[in-house]
Amino acid sequence: MFQGTGSGVGKSVLVAAFCRVLWQKGLRVAPFKAQNMALNSFVTLDGLEMGRAQVYQAEACGLLPDVRMNPILLKPTGDSQSQVILMGKPAGNLAARSYYSSYQENLKVVRQAFDSLSRDFDLLVLEGAGSPAEINLQATDLVNMEMAAYADAPVIIVGDIDRGGVFAWFKGTYDLIPERHRARVSGFIINKFRGDISLLSPGIAQFQQIIPLHVLGM
Repeated sequence: MFQGTGSGVGKSVLVAAFCRVLWQKGLRVAPFKAQNMALNSFVTLDGLEMGRAQVYQAEACGLLPDVRMNPILLKPTGDSQSQVILMGKPAGNLAARSYYSSYQENLKVVRQAFDSLSRDFDLLVLEGAGSPAEINLQATDLVNMEMAAYADAPVIIVGDIDRGGVFAWFKGTYDLIPERHRARVSGFIINKFRGDISLLSPGIAQFQQIIPLHVLGM
């Protein structure tokens, strides 16, 4: 599972790339993102709606899009309001508080979709949303660490070095992940690095003294 230090750090692209590599190795692989928030939706051949990121991830796997890959899509309609799409079908417009009050029902939808999809493939590559360090949302989490725990998936944390402070982002994210889930983190990926590796290497070495996990790539 790929999770991030925040939105827009490159999780979706990395999931697609990882899916492609596994597909090229002959594995039956599919993407999965429990909950996506985006206005850019896609309509499948059977008339169901899902997030576009999971569509190109499916293409990387040589697959047609399947709403099980993105069972919940939230389409913002205004301040704190979203149209909720469950398993490809509109389920109404809800304020954030009303949506979170349906946590248990939504969790059931997500887990059923994951279980169904996992029966059809050798491996699923999961994507988180936003950041697992959003402590105000952890009690109703169904897309980050709770999903990783349900899938028994190791987690790689992705950070975008273009935005600056990537090691602070990694440290803060790791520290704010609930302690019961922290051992699930396998390492970190620094996205969008284009500079002199000799200038970054000392920072990586220092960071590994602070958190005993590797920067797996950049």
